[in-house]
Amino acid sequence: MSVLIDVRAGELPAVVHWGDDLGALDHVTALALVDAGVPPLLGNVVDDPVRVALVPESRTGWLGRPGLVGDRGGHDWSPRFTTTAATLDGAPLAPGLVMADDGGALHVEARDDVARLALTIDVELTPDGVLRARAAVTNDGEAYRLDELAVVLPVPPRARELLDLAGRWTLERVPQRRALTVGTHLREGRRGRTGPDAATLLTAGHPGFGFADGEVWGVHVAWSGNHRHWAERLPSGEQVLGGSELLLPGEVVLGPGETYTSPWVYGVHGHGLDAQAARLHRMLRRRPHHPRSPRPVTLNVWEAVYFDHDLATLRALADAAAEIGVERFVLDDGWFRGRRDDTAGLGDWFVDEDVWPDGLGPLADHVHGLGMELGLWFEPEMVNLDSDLAREHPDWVMATGGRTGVPARNQHVLDLTNPDAAAYVLERMTAVIGASGADHVKWDHNRDLVDAGSPPGGAPAVHAQTLAAYALMAELRRRFPGLEIESCSSGGGRVDLGVVEHTQRVWASDCTDALERQQIQPWTAQLLPLEYVGAHVSADVNHQTHRAHSLSFRAGTALFGHLGVEWDLTRSTAEQLAELRAWIDLYRAERELLHTGALVRMDSADPDAQLVWGVVAPDRSRALFQVATLARPAAAPSGRFTLRGLDPDRRYRVVPLALSRDAFGDRVPPWFGVPSAYGVVAPDGVTPRSTPPAPDDVPRGTVLTGRALEVVGLQAPDAPPASTLVLRVEAVVEDAVADEAADGPRVS
Repeated sequence: MSVLIDVRAGELPAVVHWGDDLGALDHVTALALVDAGVPPLLGNVVDDPVRVALVPESRTGWLGRPGLVGDRGGHDWSPRFTTTAATLDGAPLAPGLVMADDGGALHVEARDDVARLALTIDVELTPDGVLRARAAVTNDGEAYRLDELAVVLPVPPRARELLDLAGRWTLERVPQRRALTVGTHLREGRRGRTGPDAATLLTAGHPGFGFADGEVWGVHVAWSGNHRHWAERLPSGEQVLGGSELLLPGEVVLGPGETYTSPWVYGVHGHGLDAQAARLHRMLRRRPHHPRSPRPVTLNVWEAVYFDHDLATLRALADAAAEIGVERFVLDDGWFRGRRDDTAGLGDWFVDEDVWPDGLGPLADHVHGLGMELGLWFEPEMVNLDSDLAREHPDWVMATGGRTGVPARNQHVLDLTNPDAAAYVLERMTAVIGASGADHVKWDHNRDLVDAGSPPGGAPAVHAQTLAAYALMAELRRRFPGLEIESCSSGGGRVDLGVVEHTQRVWASDCTDALERQQIQPWTAQLLPLEYVGAHVSADVNHQTHRAHSLSFRAGTALFGHLGVEWDLTRSTAEQLAELRAWIDLYRAERELLHTGALVRMDSADPDAQLVWGVVAPDRSRALFQVATLARPAAAPSGRFTLRGLDPDRRYRVVPLALSRDAFGDRVPPWFGVPSAYGVVAPDGVTPRSTPPAPDDVPRGTVLTGRALEVVGLQAPDAPPASTLVLRVEAVVEDAVADEAADGPRVS
């Protein structure tokens, strides 16, 4: 990975190259690369070649989206910045070519004395090859209204196809593609939160790029409020990807000496989407505050009891959870005053004395006594009008235009930009967490910020509200250093690199249907590693879609994430609990691999019918894959699938796990190594032709090189729809293979 930035002649920094390693460079070669990218002067354009800076300036003749949009009463709207200072890793930038190995941090300061504005730009390249940049503008004159401060990164002409994500509640992160044509592909988030339909990572790449192939460049805005992502191609041929916070009218007006700093805009290059994701995962895992303890098996009580809280019922549920290996018990919505449904009580963060006459202590003691952590649900940024809080402090409810805003889910937004409101929430959360000894907070955010004005004047306040939420999370973590916070926003509505600076888990979706999760989880992992992605095993009949799925499909899907359970275990049979316990044991045995390895997703010819994805250990000695059959393919069985990411020259044993037997079908291919199955040589040398696997047969699998698994692959079983086959892949010692061969053939 190389990034070459031009900071010469007092101009704002411009990215000359970000992408594949350029190798050793000297000053002459670097200048030649800059010159090589200067376009010829065409007719009917400005007389000097347009130079696209990280913060593009309209005054240069750039006809795309400008980097800085603002004015001072109709003046100073087109500044001309001159660089005054630049440092690399804290040292003044010397003339000539300055190199920084293993990443680096560039800081540039610039001014426009006429417009009375100062601009700083920070650019960092992490050791993992992730590029990030942000800008800050300072006003040195009378009030300056800022409308936008953006960062853009150039992409080469060969990047002519776009991919980003869309979606809706309970169906987040749906991929969509289009050509990068002349004009602007603009994705705006105006929800006051990231949103289930967020672009997440806007990627441009070589047409036809997939998980394994095709050069790609992507951007992500690390911000949990309103935001913009865009891809832009000009008639002159320049192409850029950009990102910024979306500021509401008049939301940021800088007084004399005041500064606005944009969110970080992350740029991620790779060959294939998996390589792009791997850079982000390595960067996040390298942070000192990344969650490193084993991600506990979590039971959330929401789909088990909803608002019907009862100590005896919840104790019984905790007992059942502990018995099967659950390690964290989360009490969801309904424990606080007046909260018998979602129409009242929100904001009254006092334990409901009618439901909990002795407080949460008896449940907390019971859960901790079973060796489990305790989690509590909060929605700190919201309020019901039917609450003591709203009745006592109506001025704490966000509103504008002299009217109460439209309700959503029977709730409104609590104005955390009001210091008294923020102090109240902090005090109540501190009191409840401290008294219960809670180890985990499920932090929900169940509505969009519509008419998000701060009383009494109703000035727009999404920007300040987002910062206030971050500050509240940070202060809680300071007060309770061991506390973990889960970002939940109507499910997966707040998944971004801004919120994960303060949280240790995200709830990927309110939909726990495994069929939907087969899309949601791997696409959430385009941004975040699997240890962040909450994935729960739901009830036999799903609460959102009312589909019925086998336990092996539900659990096999949830295995590839931060595993949890979301159903009433006290109503389950002994057989169900035993099978679920086996899946939990598998997760606990494999979570180190799942949460440190590289994500590998195979490109599928028919992704609506079959998905193959998994995780490969950093040393490529082990892997865990799943072959998910989502629908009946046109040709049965599903044909061959391949496995990627392994060492091509090592030999691996691939074993279908018996836990996923539902995906075996009536017939299994010979490579399964099932002694009684079709295609396997029996001890007497006679090959049975039509014998299905016996119930107690344990597959022994087959041994192939990593190269053979990637190039040739394995025959899929004739699996039923909505099933997943989990494969354990382990490098084998050659002596063991030889010993097995000496014992006689086991696999035909």
